[in-house]
Amino acid sequence: MPAGARERVRARVPATSANLGPGFDALGIALSLYAWIELAQADTTTVSLVGARSQGLPTDKSNLLYGIAQRVFDEAGVSVPELDIAVYSDIPLARGLGSSAAAIVGALGAANALIGEPLPRDELFRIAASIEGHPDNVGPALYGGFVAATWDGERAEHIRLDPPPRLTTLVAIPAYELLTSKARAALPEQVSRADAVFNLSRAALLTAAFAAGRLDVLRGAMADRIHQPYRAPLVPGLERVLREAADHGALGAALSGAGPTAIAFVDDEAGRKAELEAFMREAMGGPEGGAVELLWLAPSAIGLELETPAARLADERRGDAS
Repeated sequence: MPAGARERVRARVPATSANLGPGFDALGIALSLYAWIELAQADTTTVSLVGARSQGLPTDKSNLLYGIAQRVFDEAGVSVPELDIAVYSDIPLARGLGSSAAAIVGALGAANALIGEPLPRDELFRIAASIEGHPDNVGPALYGGFVAATWDGERAEHIRLDPPPRLTTLVAIPAYELLTSKARAALPEQVSRADAVFNLSRAALLTAAFAAGRLDVLRGAMADRIHQPYRAPLVPGLERVLREAADHGALGAALSGAGPTAIAFVDDEAGRKAELEAFMREAMGGPEGGAVELLWLAPSAIGLELETPAARLADERRGDAS
């Protein structure tokens, strides 16, 4: 094995919210909800799924994490054919909070660290964008903070910004899943020039607002015409949230990624949090009052973190296995 190789590595990766309204496939933010991916050299490959939100995934070499790790080893010219893999996540699956991006970034980072970190993080970003197909979630998952990024099929570039210090978020997570493939299928193949210009101007304003710490312009900056209007029929209550959340204490609101989670940006020093909670629960619950989980999540300034654990993740989290 190369110099600096480790026997066991654990990665912690934040949840992410992508698009943020106008920044379709380009903008994202890291949030304080996490997944842990652990890799170790082994004689036989095993996959431990720890916690309720990790269940249902393959437990053999068909697991995505194994394949991603092998891609890192191939890029580095190193052979590690057998792995002990464990995953624990607080990020709900198929809800628009970057669960797949966290898995991809965690597996890339842990595999790279396992063999002495021969690949720089920007190369991990390129690989992650190629796997995910877009950089908006994997960027903040890797680098933390607010990230504006591009991916042209070969090259990935990004700029990272620290979110304004008073910014926090409220996410409303419906009980049902919405697969990204279904949400993308709802989008038109083409948009009008007027809608394209509308989104370009708002995405630029939103990025500038983060750079300048201008929370006051978020309501207008988070407006969108190219994906949320088409996805709204898939997410009961979303149209109302986008239209009215700012009237109940939010700075602005958006569909989080492909949904169905809605995210509201909030001034942490504002005094209308209870009002916003009640509105989001009632709006996203729909006329039938469906179950909605509300979480206050701070922006996470830190993306991928790596450590050499003293004990196996499966043993540490045994009490969370159900």
